[in-house]
Amino acid sequence: PDALARACDLGVAMQLTNIARDVGEDARNGRLYLPRVWMREAGLDPDAFVANPVMSEDLKSVIARLLAVADGLYARARSGVAYLPLGCRPAILAAGLIYAEIGRALEALSHDSVSHRAHVPTSRKVQLLTKAVAATPWLARGRVSEPLQAVAFLIEAVKQTPAPVVAKAVRQPRPFVNVGPQFVRVLDIFERLERAEQMSKSR
Repeated sequence: PDALARACDLGVAMQLTNIARDVGEDARNGRLYLPRVWMREAGLDPDAFVANPVMSEDLKSVIARLLAVADGLYARARSGVAYLPLGCRPAILAAGLIYAEIGRALEALSHDSVSHRAHVPTSRKVQLLTKAVAATPWLARGRVSEPLQAVAFLIEAVKQTPAPVVAKAVRQPRPFVNVGPQFVRVLDIFERLERAEQMSKSR
């Protein structure tokens, strides 16, 4: 259950990052995923923003707040990677690092995701993949934290579902076996997801 809770932390963090990155693009398509309560607290009218998506210091503060929540979830999710088989830990850890880096790219743009779209260059993705591989042997399970309230029902459902019988592996893969193909595979997945997302939004 704790491993699943950390996996949910990672999934939610990634989605929050997507929301922060696509504020302008979503608004221009009549969509708004930023918390409306946060926007009103910052003195913004959500409906007026969607009607006329303009960047402001108040909006930047909301985006920064969203990224701060995401960063906290990325940090919590990291300990959950230690529950995974050694062979897939680098790829999952890299996924979190690469998505968190979108937040850093947004910070470099002064949190302006209305006029710009934050992007992580392939060269930086490779650096983060290398960092993930290097960090894999040192991962440890952290302190058990309660799951997010929004996903608690998933963890409860798993607790009540009998685990499937899985044949025991003859040997555990070493963490650095087949790292090269993992690099290529993860990079390819991210690039294809990015292209698919851009194509669907352009229709």
